[in-house]
This record gives sequence, C-alpha cells and structure tokens, in this order.
Amino acid sequence: MARATSLSCSADLLAGFLGPNATNASSAASLICSQLEAINNKFTDTAYAVDSTYLLFSAYLVFSMQLGFAMLCAGSVRAKNTMNIKLTNVLDAAAGGLFYYLFGFAFAFGTPSNGFIGRHNFALKSFPTSNFDYSYFLYQWAFAIAAAGITSGSIAERTQFVAYLIYSSFLTGFVYPVVSHWFWSVDGWASASNTGDLLFGSGVIDFAGSGVVHMVGGIAGLWGAYIEGPRIGRFDRSGQSVLRGHSASLVVLGTFMLWFGWYGFNPGSFTKILSAYNTGSYYGQWSAIGRTAVTTTLAGCTAALTTLFGKRILSGHWNVTDVCNGLLGGLAAITAGCSVVEPWAAIVCRFGAAVVLIACNKLAEKAKYDDPLEAAQLHGGCGAWGVIFTALFAKEKFVNEVYPGKPGRPYGLFMGGGGKLLAAHVIQILVVAGWVSATMGPLFFVLHKLKLLRISPEDEMAGMDLTRHGGFAYVYHDDDDVQSNGIQLRKIEPTATTPSSV
Repeated sequence: MARATSLSCSADLLAGFLGPNATNASSAASLICSQLEAINNKFTDTAYAVDSTYLLFSAYLVFSMQLGFAMLCAGSVRAKNTMNIKLTNVLDAAAGGLFYYLFGFAFAFGTPSNGFIGRHNFALKSFPTSNFDYSYFLYQWAFAIAAAGITSGSIAERTQFVAYLIYSSFLTGFVYPVVSHWFWSVDGWASASNTGDLLFGSGVIDFAGSGVVHMVGGIAGLWGAYIEGPRIGRFDRSGQSVLRGHSASLVVLGTFMLWFGWYGFNPGSFTKILSAYNTGSYYGQWSAIGRTAVTTTLAGCTAALTTLFGKRILSGHWNVTDVCNGLLGGLAAITAGCSVVEPWAAIVCRFGAAVVLIACNKLAEKAKYDDPLEAAQLHGGCGAWGVIFTALFAKEKFVNEVYPGKPGRPYGLFMGGGGKLLAAHVIQILVVAGWVSATMGPLFFVLHKLKLLRISPEDEMAGMDLTRHGGFAYVYHDDDDVQSNGIQLRKIEPTATTPSSV
C-alpha cells in the first residue's frame, strides 16, 4: 500500500509571483514552500494512517471469524467432541500463521514473479516494500486461516490430531497461496489487477474470494471427508441422517459472529478507504465500500429466509441450524461480486445460493457423504455459484470503478457485457477445483494409507475429548450416542479429568 503522491512547491516559481520588488522574495518563497510542504506531509501521513487503520481493523474483523468458526463447529458436532474441534480451530490459526509467514505470503504476493507463483518476501524478508506493509500481510493471513477453518469442519469428529496439523500447514503455506496469486496478485495469470494482458480481456473478478477462499476450503474438505468416509452411525439402515450437533445456541452465536466478521472480509478487501474514483464520479471509494456492505447484508438476509421456507416445505420444520447455514451460504456466494453488483442483484444471488445449498445437501445425503458442517456444500457449492453470479450481474460502472485503467473491460452477461467474463469465471471454477483436488486429494489419501487420518472406531465411539484430550468439555447426555445399529455407548461418569461444570 503506497503513500499518496505529494504535492510540490517551487521556491523559484513562488518568488516570481511575489514580484521583483518584494523584500527578500526568495527567502519568503522558501519559507512559504517549507510550510506548505510540512502541511502536505501531514495530510499525506494522515491519509496513510487512515488507510492503514482501516485495513488493520478489517484484518481484526476477519480474524474474529475464527471465533465464529469455533462456536459454529462446536455446536455442529456432538458434545463428546467439543474440545477436539475447538483445539483444531486454534491450530488452524496458529500453524497457519507460521506457515503463511514462512512461505504463503511469498507464494501469493511475492512480486515481481511469474503468473503461477510468487517468489519474494519469504519470512517477510525485505519487508515492508513499496507495495506492501505489515498490515497487508496480517489481512491476508486472516484470509488464509479462514480457508483452513472451512476444511476442519468437513472432517470433524473422526480425524487424528496430526492430520489437522499436516493439512492445515500445507493448505495455508502452499495450496491456498498459489490460488490467491493467480487471481489477486498483480502478476497472476487470471487476475483482474494484472498489469499485462488479461484473461479474455477481463481477468477474474473474485473480489473477496468466493472462489479463492471458499471454494478452496470447501473442495479440500470434500476430499478429506470423502476419503475418511462417514462417521459411525451417521446414517441409519434406511439411509437417513441421524446424527445432529449438540448445541443450536452455539451454532446461532457462531453464525452471527461470522456475519459480523464478513464486514471485514468483503468491504475490507478494498484495503484502503481514503481514495477518490478516477471515473469522474463525485463519490469516493468509501461509497463503494458502503455499497459492498449493503450487498453483503442483503445476501445473508435473503438466503436465510429462502432456506427457512425451502426447508419448511421439504421437511415440515422451522429449523434454525438450516437457516444459519443458508445465511452463511448466501454470504459465501456474494463474496466474489459484492463490490460490482447492485443491491437488487445481491437478493437474486442469495436466492440462488439457498437453492444451491439445499440441492447440494440432498445430493450429499443420497451419496452418503458426511460433512458435519456442510462445509463442502456451503462453501464449495455456494462459492462456485457466487463466481458464476458475478459473471452474470457485474455492472459496467462498478467494474470500472473498482478495477480502473482498462477501458472496455467486459462485465456481466445479463448486464449487456457479453460472455467473456463468464468464460473467465468458468475457467476459474475448473482450475480451482482441479488444483485443490490435485494437491489436497493425494495428501489426504497418503495420510489415510499411513493410518494417520482417521481415529480408531473405539475412540470415535467413546468421543475424542475423552480418548485424545483427557476429558469432556462439560458433562452431557447425548441421545445420538445411541447408534442406529443398536449399540448403546457406555455411560462415562465424571472423573478428575472430566469437569462437572463448564
């Protein structure tokens, strides 16, 4: 993030204005220029401070999403695995932070580089640079660990601790950074910010990461959950799902925390706020930031209501956890186009996201695919839909404001912009799915073959909190522990390692 260009003051020029008869004209001109320069520097420093504060605050909001993930994950699993899933969320942030510092940021934004991968600033060497400051690194780190947090939900309740460490480090240190380089770096081969030739003349407009973050995390989780297989007792003999999360309260709290953090995720992706448009518009960049916050809000609202009534028709119940997942699906979908679509289009998008989520969940149930948090369906499916939606509804004016300097850039198909942007976005979906499958799929398969992926059936039945972490998070009684095959788990009485209260 570079400083604003400073104004210049010439003492010789100013002396000419003071006239040849002015006393000490040259000295007076130098004094005036020095004062003007000092004032200009103050304004420049203030602008830089405002932009840096905005970016840091956005990074804090995105990082707060880890708390939302922790609560959502804890509420979506059975009580006997609460400590385990919370610990994995902590490790996603800790291990992911270290590996993103060592390798990830350099692979993602180490410019100048080729179109595939960055190659500078490993371990933040020679940092800060003319392009990046520490605040930008912090913001991008928060995005990287968000992708890892998505994956941890898919493989919850049956995954060995060491597997979490391995996949989280690999995902945040290599897999995710390469994708973010492709679509967000100025050198990326498909980036809308590329300073050279753009893919189909448009590049990919994935503003805050429906594809870069959500699809990466969702597809990685898809492979992990598929290779591990479903949890014991997940489906009864008729193929119906019988396991439920133990706390709807935690799910709702986690959802609201994630929604709050999304205001750093989407509006924060502008990375600065004190800027004016170069398109003759009266409004500055703060107007686009406000619009992005509005489209983000409307997306979540519409998807929540669509899911509420859709699930009511299908199941006959008003289910709060389904509504929460629908809301999050809407937010995941709007993330790509939040800055370049009209508010009314956000409502259309989120209606589609709710339909996609319901359809993906039906398909997963028929395939006996087990994802405790519906992460692959929610983030993978709705993220892909968000990428397509952006290519259909991106408005020409907004595209040129957010991505200036490329006259005639393609925009949304339904807005009269032709099909080039849609073609670029279809390619994004294909390459993200292919890259994550080619990297994370083999990793999970090797861990499975080495018996490092899934815990033993005995440990899974007893609960990972007791067998792996020394005791339960709190005393509970869970009817889902009566498995569909008729096996009654033994009741474990509280001991010195199983606290009797929260």
